[in-house]
Amino acid sequence: MLATVRTALRSALASMLPLPRRGGPAAQALLPLTERVPAMAAPCRMHPAVYAIEAAVIDWARRTGLRADPDVGYHRMAGRAFAEFDAAAAALFAQWLTWLFHLDDELDERSGPLEVFHGMLKGASRHPLEAAFADLWRVTSARMSDRWRARFAVGLQRQYDACRTEAENRAAGRMPTLEEYPALRRGTVGPYLYDLVEPCLRVEVPGWLHESEPWQRLVNACSDVTAWCNDVASRPKEHGDAHNFVVLAMRQLGLGERAATAWVLDRIAARCQDMSEAARRLPLDDLEPKAARDVSKVACAYLAAPRAHLDWLLESKRYA
Repeated sequence: MLATVRTALRSALASMLPLPRRGGPAAQALLPLTERVPAMAAPCRMHPAVYAIEAAVIDWARRTGLRADPDVGYHRMAGRAFAEFDAAAAALFAQWLTWLFHLDDELDERSGPLEVFHGMLKGASRHPLEAAFADLWRVTSARMSDRWRARFAVGLQRQYDACRTEAENRAAGRMPTLEEYPALRRGTVGPYLYDLVEPCLRVEVPGWLHESEPWQRLVNACSDVTAWCNDVASRPKEHGDAHNFVVLAMRQLGLGERAATAWVLDRIAARCQDMSEAARRLPLDDLEPKAARDVSKVACAYLAAPRAHLDWLLESKRYA
């Protein structure tokens, strides 16, 4: 009965959900999550070496031919997600974020050829993205096993396949269904992004644990939360592109923007709960003490990611 009352009340309040003030970031529409999700209630602590992290990212970007816009501030997202770890871990992750968002821009429907994936997989360095990838891959993969490298390659292939599906959808004028979209979005966001936490922290999750149901549920829920929050924040910039959870809810459920945003927030809150439950179910007692500590570090970085990402969305100029 209580759940029914809560659902009815939430539906009644959906039309009252405030949209961002004029000139403000669209990410402000995500602020109700800070009252609904305990893990997102308070801002993340910023890494004390954030300026050194920023300098490392700018220097790396200049060497590889990419841009490192201080107003976008990928170093600040990494500085929050890795606030409890050393600056080198945060800097390497920030460099990967810088590369990933450049790739996302390159693959935008107005410009990007999917062939850039083939160049990266073959080790080419003709395009700045390929050169930057080769540089990051050299540093990152040296720390990891062949099993981890194979897992990363599978994730890169998944992103290629998902981006190709999006391109085909746009060419055919087709939109994914609300049921299809989560898996598709999980591909376009870059599945390997979550694998990168391990080399940044200089640890590796055992294969059997990585393939376990609780770990996969944790990673997938974290991916969904960050991707769907990004959809809410980026919706105005994407000019109604159907590959956006808010837009799909508007078109397929016949909702207005406020109600569609509230619908997405409900699903984000539910996935945050899935993250917490999955983390509690990790079989850490089956590991040696050092391995359990290493795995816990990776899991903690995942659990910190949603609020770190929200703080970044609220301050970054990327979607302004």
